[in-house]
Amino acid sequence: MMQGDLVVRKSYGGDVLFRVATIEQHTAILKGTDYRLLADAPIVDLSVVKDEELPTAARQARLKANESTQRMQEQREQQAIQRELLRAQNQSQPYFEVPGKVLHLDGDSNYMKKSMQLYTQMRVPAHGLYVHESQMADAVYKLLPQLQPDIVVITGHDGVLKSRSQNDLNNLASYKNSQNFVDAVRIARQYEKSRDGLIVVAGACQSHYEALLQSGSNFASSPGRVLIHALDPVYVAIKASYTSIRETINLTDVIHGTISGIDGVGGIETLGKFRVGLPKPKTLAGVKATV
Repeated sequence: MMQGDLVVRKSYGGDVLFRVATIEQHTAILKGTDYRLLADAPIVDLSVVKDEELPTAARQARLKANESTQRMQEQREQQAIQRELLRAQNQSQPYFEVPGKVLHLDGDSNYMKKSMQLYTQMRVPAHGLYVHESQMADAVYKLLPQLQPDIVVITGHDGVLKSRSQNDLNNLASYKNSQNFVDAVRIARQYEKSRDGLIVVAGACQSHYEALLQSGSNFASSPGRVLIHALDPVYVAIKASYTSIRETINLTDVIHGTISGIDGVGGIETLGKFRVGLPKPKTLAGVKATV
């Protein structure tokens, strides 16, 4: 077994597909390939998996991810058609679109790349950066004034510690990285106190949902302390980016549009960040124009 191998844990019935991050003596540190889970396991408990032998759970997760992306794309197209029909009825001037800008901080470089690919596919202006969870508060402090995003995503890996006291899920010390996420959210709220001024999406697998909301997140994981899909925070950010500033983000729609659902992601009423302008300028750097 080597660093980078795809593996499953025998004792868990091969429920989650991992990639070996590091090996320390007889223990391997694992990162989920589809879920934002950080775990460790004895090497003897691991079984190497080939790409063509993906477990059923991994195949289902990827199928759900494709379905969510397709559904989001269809919703965006329907919204564009509705705006176009309204413009034609009013015989108004050609307009241009300004979706909300995203700053995405990710504790996993592979997830960050996948997230940026989805932002590009959905035409969301986004700046992505791989940052270790322990450094996220510092990164938020430095980057928010520089980039001035409308939405910030603070995510990576998390999980409930095996060594925690039984049923002690209210203690931040029972989580691998929830404290780091909470610290970063607090810095974001020091920068912008209004939850409509800056939308914060925070957390990963099994994160302390209540603590993240209390520290200032608009959306957070995980109400049911379940595994969340790697792209769930991205779906929420995209929904926020393309919801009009005159409307609140539809909580039911955005939560059930994620792969992990109501146990994986929750949030509070929040105004969207999408704007329409007119007349359409001949050139507008960094903004997608629509005729």
